[in-house]
Amino acid sequence: MSDTLQEENARTRVSRPGGRAARVAARAAPLAENLRPVRAGLVGGQYKPLSDADVLRIHEAALTACEEIGFADAPPTGIEALTGVGAILGDDGRIRIPRALIEDMLAVAARDITLHGREPKHDLLLSGNRVHFGTAGAAVHLVDVEKREYRESTVQDLYDAARIAHTLDNVHFFQRCMVCRDIPDNFEMDLNTIYACCAGTTKHVGVSFTQPSHMEGAFELIHAIAGGEGAWRARPFISNSNCFVVPPMKFATESCQVMEACIRGGMPVLLLSAGQAGATAPAPLAAAIVQAVAECLAGVVYVNAIAPGHPAIFGTWPFVSDLRTGAMSGGSGEQALLTAGCAQMHHFYGLPGGAAAGMADSKLPDMQAGWEQSISNVMAGLAGLNMIYESVGMHASLLGFCHESLILGDDMLGQVLRCVRGIEVNDETLGLETMRQVCLQGPGHYLGHNQTLSVMQTEYIYPRCGDRSSPKEWVERGRPDLLERAIGVKRRILDADGPNFIDPAADAEIRKTFRIHLPG
Repeated sequence: MSDTLQEENARTRVSRPGGRAARVAARAAPLAENLRPVRAGLVGGQYKPLSDADVLRIHEAALTACEEIGFADAPPTGIEALTGVGAILGDDGRIRIPRALIEDMLAVAARDITLHGREPKHDLLLSGNRVHFGTAGAAVHLVDVEKREYRESTVQDLYDAARIAHTLDNVHFFQRCMVCRDIPDNFEMDLNTIYACCAGTTKHVGVSFTQPSHMEGAFELIHAIAGGEGAWRARPFISNSNCFVVPPMKFATESCQVMEACIRGGMPVLLLSAGQAGATAPAPLAAAIVQAVAECLAGVVYVNAIAPGHPAIFGTWPFVSDLRTGAMSGGSGEQALLTAGCAQMHHFYGLPGGAAAGMADSKLPDMQAGWEQSISNVMAGLAGLNMIYESVGMHASLLGFCHESLILGDDMLGQVLRCVRGIEVNDETLGLETMRQVCLQGPGHYLGHNQTLSVMQTEYIYPRCGDRSSPKEWVERGRPDLLERAIGVKRRILDADGPNFIDPAADAEIRKTFRIHLPG
């Protein structure tokens, strides 16, 4: 827990009676990582919306789509790589991928990959059903909750989001969540996005690139941040979120060329298929998953044709339309089902997988946002999705990002992770001996019992912004408002001297070479 949030907890709880202060102090004391009630990489997989037969049918349909429908618009380099391993270029210009080739490439695809942070404590092992939550997206607005308005997002907003995310225990990685709308030059925007993210956090960072021609400069900047190309390749701490396909079933030429450059440069890639059900993907949920799986299988073949075993994340991101209007509905129950179903397909292939959850259609962090963000996050977590992107802060169907919502979302993700962790059943947790003591010899309640105190931190998680006081206590404390509290936490984080997690000497050289828009 960050110092800021520890102080916030202490201020709001220390005055309560009956040994409360001692318990607050106990909760504020740092726990060893393996004793914390929730942490990165907890194992999910308890929830399965698809039967085993359903999974096999989706798999077979996806193979058929790759083999018979195929993909348009591959760049020449992609055609060369794909046909070189056995894909077929048809007279219609579409690349068709035989199922035997897909199976061969699945056999060599990377599994159990690690996404590195710049500090080893932030490393993420993408294996099995291990769950990690983080940000993502390309919001073009910042949500100003105090003015109840949207404004264009800036590089400062992105840096501030990274700073906030760095302090949040339950946000495990930071992928670019806003577009730097104040930087009109796309090359400068790409580089300043990298800089702002890496200056604000040492957690794993995800970014996108707008053009292949930007990659040489991007890697020059990344190597400078890392301390050299060798240090970067040993621990690549940035991944590329790559929309290599334009649904339905077309390659995105420039994004594919960016992906090829990332592979050559040693950067992990997220193979992102983002069709929208009812628009760029079929409307039935099962068919939307089929298309996303087919497109990502094509990505697996593409990547491994170039570099067998290169770290890649199977990024099935089918979105949902409100079929009455055609507008995106990221906060819907259908979206939650799609994401959980995709997680099952990742497990079927044994590949590291990622998808989107936590997107709110609501414009502000209100009750609607609460249910929209919670339902999809908890279903994704219980499904055992390795990388859960866009899990906090996203509003207006990905058009707006909110700092306060990011802070409140950390509370939500704590509760979600506690659900993912589940219930441990053993002789100690069954508690029969404790029950004997309390019922036959003791006071008839478990308050203050050694067992109760021993699990206070390790079995239970407590909200940092959420209020659990009684109505009387709430009145005595001045009727605190949840959003006001989040605003206060944000100000305490951002009003402090801003960290820059880039080495000062490297930073000076970077500023000589590139136009960095954040103040020095």
